[in-house]
Amino acid sequence: EILQQIVGIAEQSLDEAQAKKHALNCHRMKPALFSVLCEIKEKTGLSVRSSQEEEPVDPQLMRLDNMLLAEGVAGPEKGGGLVAAAAAAAASGGVSPDSSIEHSDYRHKLAQIRQIYHAELEKYEQACNEFTTHVMNLLREQSRTRPVAPREIERMVGIIHRKFSSIQMQLKQSTCEAVMILRSRFLDARRKRRNFSKQATELLNEYFYSHLSNPYPSEEAKEQLAKQGGITVCQVSNWFGNKRIRYKKNIGKFQEEANIYTVKTAMSVTHGTQSEPPVTAPWMGTCTSSLSPPWVRLLSLPAPPQVESLRHSMSQGPYGEGLASGQLYSPRDVRVSPCPSTPQLL
Repeated sequence: EILQQIVGIAEQSLDEAQAKKHALNCHRMKPALFSVLCEIKEKTGLSVRSSQEEEPVDPQLMRLDNMLLAEGVAGPEKGGGLVAAAAAAAASGGVSPDSSIEHSDYRHKLAQIRQIYHAELEKYEQACNEFTTHVMNLLREQSRTRPVAPREIERMVGIIHRKFSSIQMQLKQSTCEAVMILRSRFLDARRKRRNFSKQATELLNEYFYSHLSNPYPSEEAKEQLAKQGGITVCQVSNWFGNKRIRYKKNIGKFQEEANIYTVKTAMSVTHGTQSEPPVTAPWMGTCTSSLSPPWVRLLSLPAPPQVESLRHSMSQGPYGEGLASGQLYSPRDVRVSPCPSTPQLL
């Protein structure tokens, strides 16, 4: 009869259950019932895992914790993500006003993610603690009627925490995804290639083709080019390194570009020195000054020994391989009538 009453507690209302529980605790046969339940429990031999057999921490959860800590989202606010932002700004070649605005926007967005994460984590911990406390109180209350060991209560608490850990993992994973999206928008975008201005590109190309026999500018030349083009010395060095590689791989393609910049340089020299008597550039029919750069004057020499010396110096350079005689500046598409007063050089 008492066992039937215990089973019927689940179907009763809360007030009825409290009244029945009080009557059961005051019943004179309660000690006998408790002894019988202890014997039944010993016979069934329910296995209780010891604390040493606890499952290890999920490695995925550890990775998420490490990432959130490194980005400055978890733990104390040390500016972990700000360090990454500063590194990206330094890698982009300095901090411009636009990048400062982007950096400030990144910090603001990261602070929002951190705030939302901690708010949701606090709700999660509060719900987990409330449910755990409720289960522990329930088990302690039941221990007055049936045998419940402290280790069983600890085991039940561990089960509850593992159930709640899946919710915690989802929260941390979504936060990590939000941080990665933020990084891709604000930080990684700075690492993308940004084309130079047209003026800087033309300036670098003119220097490259005018020093084709030795396209390795000195540090002073790099600083001067960087100042004139509005770029950094590091960008100048990288541009020349890439240009040398591309030129060596496809010499024929860049011959036309070399012709264009040669014509452009010669014409600029002509317009800048109108007071000097003109000297005809024999290969293109363009008049250049006697104050032209050395490489232009070499091209203007009609004597074969000087021409051969020029070709020999270019063929000895690192990018003269595979060049036939007179092939470097052969004007394929530029058809300008040469001056009749001077012989053809190329």
